[in-house]
Amino acid sequence: MAYILYSISFFLLVLATALYITRNRWLPMLPLPNYIYTRLPSSFAGDMESGLSSSAFDLSANLAAGDSRAGLDEQGKMAVQKIMKSRRVGFDEARRIYTEQRFAKNNIGPDGLPRDPKFVSFS
Repeated sequence: MAYILYSISFFLLVLATALYITRNRWLPMLPLPNYIYTRLPSSFAGDMESGLSSSAFDLSANLAAGDSRAGLDEQGKMAVQKIMKSRRVGFDEARRIYTEQRFAKNNIGPDGLPRDPKFVSFS
């Protein structure tokens, strides 16, 4: 009886260790509820502290000017944060992926031109 208990305990320990080591692979695949991402900051200072700023998308000018707006768009912040966590990319890359996803949803190509066959462009 002791061998069975020891074997089960050892198997659970090995399984838990394997899951902990490989958590970066399987954790993004779990369906997380949206309320986890609702506690994002609602000011430009909070957005900068949470990593939603870079040299290409600088929020320090907003802080220096004393901007009284509530910060970045909540839905956009949630989507960019989710991309950053699931794909393990930086802010600029996550923002690019988010923009391309929004373009694709609205039938716009990655180059910014509509994919509508009736579209006519004069340059």
